Amino acid sequence: MTFSEANTVEQMILDACRGLGWQFVQGTQLPRQVADVFVESKLRDALIRLNPEIAAQSDRADEIIYKLRAITLSVQIDGLVRSNEAFAEWMRNDKTMPLGARGEHTTVRLIDFDNPANNELIVCNQWTYKVGKLEKRFDIVLLMNGLPVVVGEAKTPVRPAVTWVDGASQIHDDYEQSVPAMFVPNIFSFASDGRAYRYGSIRMPLTIWGPWRVDSQPDQAGGVHEKPEDFAKSSLPKTDAAFEKGSLADVRKTVESMLRPEVVLDILQNFTVFATDKKHRRIKIICRYQQYEGTNLIVQRVIEGRIKKGLIWHFQGSGKSLLMVFTAQKLRMHPKLGNPTVLIVVDRIDLDTQITATFNAADVPNMIKAESRSELQQLLAKDVRKIIITTIHKFGEADGELNARDNIIALVDEAHRTQEGDLGRKMREALPNTFLFGLTGTPINRADKNTFYAFGADEDKSGYLTRYSFQESIRDGATLPLHFEAPDVKLRIDQAAIDEAYAKITGELSEQDRDDLGKRAAKMAVLVKSPERVDGICEHIVNHFQSKVDPNGFKGMVVTFDRQCCDLYKKAIDRITEAPDISAVVMSVNSGETQYDDYRLDRDAEEKLLDRFRDPTDPLKLLIVTSKLLTGFDAPILQAQYLDKPMKDHNLLQTICRTNRVADGKSHGLIVDYIGIFDDVAKALAFDEKAVQSVITNLDELKAELPEKVKVCLAFFPNVDRTLDGYEGLLLAQDCLPDNETRDKFAGEFSVLARLWEALSPDSCLTPHEVDYRWLGQVYESVKPASGNGRLLWHALGAKTIELIHDNTHLESVTDDLDALVMDADLIEAVEEAKGRARKIALQLVARLRKHAGDPKFVELGERLEKLKERHDQGLDDSRKFLKEILRLAQDVVQAERQTPPEVVQDQGKAALTELFEEIRNDKTPIVVEKIVADIDDIVRVVRFDGWQDTSAGQREVKKALRSTLLKYKLHGDQELFDRAHGYIEQYY
Repeated sequence: MTFSEANTVEQMILDACRGLGWQFVQGTQLPRQVADVFVESKLRDALIRLNPEIAAQSDRADEIIYKLRAITLSVQIDGLVRSNEAFAEWMRNDKTMPLGARGEHTTVRLIDFDNPANNELIVCNQWTYKVGKLEKRFDIVLLMNGLPVVVGEAKTPVRPAVTWVDGASQIHDDYEQSVPAMFVPNIFSFASDGRAYRYGSIRMPLTIWGPWRVDSQPDQAGGVHEKPEDFAKSSLPKTDAAFEKGSLADVRKTVESMLRPEVVLDILQNFTVFATDKKHRRIKIICRYQQYEGTNLIVQRVIEGRIKKGLIWHFQGSGKSLLMVFTAQKLRMHPKLGNPTVLIVVDRIDLDTQITATFNAADVPNMIKAESRSELQQLLAKDVRKIIITTIHKFGEADGELNARDNIIALVDEAHRTQEGDLGRKMREALPNTFLFGLTGTPINRADKNTFYAFGADEDKSGYLTRYSFQESIRDGATLPLHFEAPDVKLRIDQAAIDEAYAKITGELSEQDRDDLGKRAAKMAVLVKSPERVDGICEHIVNHFQSKVDPNGFKGMVVTFDRQCCDLYKKAIDRITEAPDISAVVMSVNSGETQYDDYRLDRDAEEKLLDRFRDPTDPLKLLIVTSKLLTGFDAPILQAQYLDKPMKDHNLLQTICRTNRVADGKSHGLIVDYIGIFDDVAKALAFDEKAVQSVITNLDELKAELPEKVKVCLAFFPNVDRTLDGYEGLLLAQDCLPDNETRDKFAGEFSVLARLWEALSPDSCLTPHEVDYRWLGQVYESVKPASGNGRLLWHALGAKTIELIHDNTHLESVTDDLDALVMDADLIEAVEEAKGRARKIALQLVARLRKHAGDPKFVELGERLEKLKERHDQGLDDSRKFLKEILRLAQDVVQAERQTPPEVVQDQGKAALTELFEEIRNDKTPIVVEKIVADIDDIVRVVRFDGWQDTSAGQREVKKALRSTLLKYKLHGDQELFDRAHGYIEQYY
């Protein structure tokens, strides 16, 4: 018995559909000609059954069928998207005809949305469609009342080189192009290889075909949900464990969820929009599963009416604007809600523009924008029943109650910023019975500002109604992972000369005045704007962008300290590139600020500039900003962000996520960090528990991993001569993979290497490994096991990897000698754990220094400690510098103690470094520093032994332990840090 496409994946989907209420009919048994797009006899029956006016005069059905047929015939002229849109109007029952007794217009119903079982539901296989001599055969077609609304392609699960991508490509690249008429009635299409299931709408690029991860289990009472809103009650996003096991059973669960008749109809009626893109092209958009789930949970909560609020926590870039569009549409059209008012509430002008643009592009009906506070109050006071877009600030002058109706629903965008201040309070007072749903990608969980308290319902155990995390967003391809580079920016500061000049100019001042002046002069803004630093940073930005970003067709954003820096950086970049058109400044310019007149833009001019930036053919490559565009700005072409501004919490996370939008050929967003934000990123992402493992990586970490990953893959082929060509060489390689288990292991390891390679491309660090990687890639292609991803792997990795393997492309680029703290999952976990742990800051003065009060050596050490503590409290030192300085001080303290009389007893309870650290730490000290300090002192306590300094074995063991400790934090490459830590341990006794 053999396993084929027909008897496995295809038959499983057919059987699953039968269980959902679709009647199976062989494609060849349907009463239609091969040139017919729909089964006209069944469509005629439905028109008569669903329309009393047509039942009274059945020949009217033929007139309607003629109009529908005309839409399919005009697809070659009008284009598939516009024809599909025109047909969707009929399918949604939005069209009328003069069928009344006195010629009045009545609605023409093609489909019964209220009772899906009242439609004739057919699933068929091997549907043949023929135009002239061209004939195409579809694996699976779902018909509603004779209309082919869903097309599916099944691929065999037992051929490793074939995946769902092959089926999706067949639909997208072949069928939709060669026989577009068949897709005029199409709601969506899907493809499956028995291991994965993906769906998309007409002309949707394959890169954004999505998974469907909503469960469809019976409710707790054991019944089956009959309505989409009931379905939402038990709809929960599932993890990879439930939906990506790669088995037919898991794909069947997905099919049983998405291909339910009520879900298909829900997507048609409420989760499909036709929009106009920036190039004035018509596009069709359907929901991703997290938007479907979020909308239906909101609608269900409003229908039930019991709980009046909820928090929707979906990661930045995962489609919250469209979720609001779908939700507003469904709420407005829902018959149980009595023509409600839907408020779209945003908190600033630029987001107001973005949201409005999304709604306008989608042609959402009955939408108005409240341009002023008085207009908003009038609309609410007059009980206007539409979708109203406004800002939270327009509630500022509201005086008491404006409308007490209970079918007003407010969707509050960027809910982490719209908090329980005066504006939020006034909005709630003005609309006392409204439903409030907050949408955010970056909630705040602090005592003074708390998104969970503001919008989370007590009934929601976790504080949110629905959540779509970093990890889920990246797993589904809704957003991209973020990579970090951290160039080491060193300022040459002649401290002695500064001190001397400072003493001269402040000689007549009091000590307090001198201290105040010194603190002001030491502020970060002064150092950030030093001419040498500005030139150095801009030189690096230009070189980095031209070598690593621009060649791939992507663009960049420079985030500066303030508006003066925008001007400084623009002028420096112009000097370096000698091309003023390559960059532009986008910032707010107040009246009277003539020094910034060159950057003054009205709203229309700014939008035109941003459209130029989004255009890959336009010479504008870099946007220079300081606060504008850091939220709400959506440009998939943006890959690299050059960050030179200190930021924290949700502001930081929102800013760096400007780079995570999906675009063809783009594998990740890239943050080049000149200011040292790693510690703050850890805190900003700490909400998401362990999910950050898939989001933030550091290019230095990836570079360090590469040689080891290559070595792991090559280890499968011991003693194989990789210079041997022809089948002899390939046979030797394949002999090293004798069984499926070994091939699976090799496939898994090579997949990891391939993703790593793609992320680093085109960095020159790949060059030494290029020959080995190409050889491994060819072997992998020759033995792709069933557990491999087949064509999907190459589709996901992009053209660069394929070209490298096949054409032996040599990659050359500028190499930065980077040495940065790594932001990894261990660090995030440590930050999270630290939140709930009570901390005891034990000493007001370090015990060792207190014991030796009066000794000049220790007085000087105490002064050094105070200065280090002051710099740490002011945030002037980053994690590495702080570690190095405290290690040097600890070494000197131990050395001084060794020179004290033996009658002074040393406290053995704590090692010197730990005591010094406890004295100097504050609530802003990165948790990673605490972990490193503890690990280094563990070496002092455990590894060392008396006299170890004088033995090679002792030295070797201590160095090995220290190297392993620093390797854990990816700091092993910092020789200065290693030397200071070793010197401290060596001095301990």
